[in-house]
Amino acid sequence: MTDSVPTVRHAPARASTARWCRAITEARWFAVTVFCLILANAALLGAETYSSVVSDWHSWTSLAEHTCVAAFTIEILLRLGAHADRPLHFFRDPWNLFDLAVVLSTFLPVVRENTTVLRLLRLARVLRTARFLPQLRIVLVAVARSLPGTLSFLLVGTLLLYVYAMVGWVFFAHHDPQHYGSVGRAALTLFLLMTLDGIGDAVHSGLEISRLSLLYYASYVLLASFVLVNVLIGVVLTSLEEARDMEQAPSAPAPRPAPAPSEQQALLDRIATARRALDDLELELIHVSASPAVEAERTVPTPSGRA
Repeated sequence: MTDSVPTVRHAPARASTARWCRAITEARWFAVTVFCLILANAALLGAETYSSVVSDWHSWTSLAEHTCVAAFTIEILLRLGAHADRPLHFFRDPWNLFDLAVVLSTFLPVVRENTTVLRLLRLARVLRTARFLPQLRIVLVAVARSLPGTLSFLLVGTLLLYVYAMVGWVFFAHHDPQHYGSVGRAALTLFLLMTLDGIGDAVHSGLEISRLSLLYYASYVLLASFVLVNVLIGVVLTSLEEARDMEQAPSAPAPRPAPAPSEQQALLDRIATARRALDDLELELIHVSASPAVEAERTVPTPSGRA
């Protein structure tokens, strides 16, 4: 009994804290403010690439960076407070985990001592704009979901590139060593030709060696630039549709928190009282139905109708 007292006392406090923080985080002004802070942080990162700005405004840029860190820390604390009554729900959202990782990484000693890593993690804050832009969030989810198909595409593309690079090295290595002198050079040349940039010059140079080079380049362009690229586009579009359906699907209602032990006992007492009242009412009905007046009324003959 004594163990449940702190739980009963803290439950209303957590619920009120969650309601207060949720009212702030779900407000439109809060989302607009955080979005503007992310853009200001991105502009600050861009300004720090200019040496003159860093040297002349070092104290101000440092103050602005600390202000951004403090604002983002307050934001993540408010989001944590909004889930005070159900903390596990905070960690079920991937965007909450991403925001928490980005904010906490700023306070790690190893990160703070490494300027390059710190700047990269500060750059990751820009990706948080996807939280406030549904269309951008759909695109990022689509890119993530298309990774398995993209890896398969890269495997097939690598095999195709290697085969054509070996064939190109066999036929063009002596005549064009600058582009086909080795398998690596041939693969690089064919990779650049995948965008169809310079394909005309490559075909003309190949025709000076052999007319069969036309078949070589035509088959390569057909497979690499048309078939494989369209397959990749199909994979991305399919993932985009799936991500859009996931974004538009209604979220499952959050389970209601379990009542406190005192509330459970109160409900049980009310149920027991209602049961006793029903039992008393049933006994009263039985007593009334068994009374002499009711029995006499039941035996009185009904008068027959007259013609």
